[in-house]
Amino acid sequence: MYICICNGLTDRKARSKSNSSFYSVAEFYRAMGVKPKCGKCIPAVREILESAAGENGAGLGSRELASPAELIAPPACPAGH
Repeated sequence: MYICICNGLTDRKARSKSNSSFYSVAEFYRAMGVKPKCGKCIPAVREILESAAGENGAGLGSRELASPAELIAPPACPAGH
């Protein structure tokens, strides 16, 4: 089933790439080489990561993102650049 229409990401592909080494949804998206566009897939991705982490006795932890905007916003540019 597609969980992200914008990027063509299926639950099968997401589950095959999910593991306890991802501390956040943002890390998962970077590893997949995509960025969320509309943000509707974030809850499904978070659920898949939490499920994978639970199977390994871990959790996403305190580094989990609070909002979709944090995934989409470009990184801050250092001063003077």
